[in-house]
Amino acid sequence: MSGTSGTAQDDGTTRGRDRDEEGRARSARPRDGLGRPLPYGAPGVERQPEGVVRAPEDTVVEAQALLDAGKPFHAHEVFEDAWKSGPDEERALWRGLAQLAVGLTHSARGNVKGGALLLRRGAGAVEEWGAGSGRRRPYGVDLAGVGAWARRLAGVVEREGHAVDAGVWAPRLRGD
Repeated sequence: MSGTSGTAQDDGTTRGRDRDEEGRARSARPRDGLGRPLPYGAPGVERQPEGVVRAPEDTVVEAQALLDAGKPFHAHEVFEDAWKSGPDEERALWRGLAQLAVGLTHSARGNVKGGALLLRRGAGAVEEWGAGSGRRRPYGVDLAGVGAWARRLAGVVEREGHAVDAGVWAPRLRGD
């Protein structure tokens, strides 16, 4: 449980809440590739470190690699770092991209309604930010293409009514 002061007992039960070094509540439970909590002691996917300040271009590259690996939950954490550490005028962009990653996460988990809602909300957010800022391809991100991808996936999720493969449906942020 690196980085946490977890409270798991040997019998798998817990007492109190898991806390990080600063005393903030933070679950020490392992998680799967879609961010779902697993039982204490189960092998999980390594979590993204929180609070990392990256150059915007590095954020896009790292998030794309995670999306391609079928880890949209982890990509959302990378976008969240940019949202929290970036300039105020870009927060809506990074928040919208984080919503898209969470929408893909929910769609891959089989949450049809929530996945479609977040995909459409994120698409609207990034497109609105692009229109308002006059920047259609910030850091190479094809906002129109990402918005179209999200709306297309939302329709597929609603029509098919079951989980999608996150790696297969990973967006191409830069339209490459």
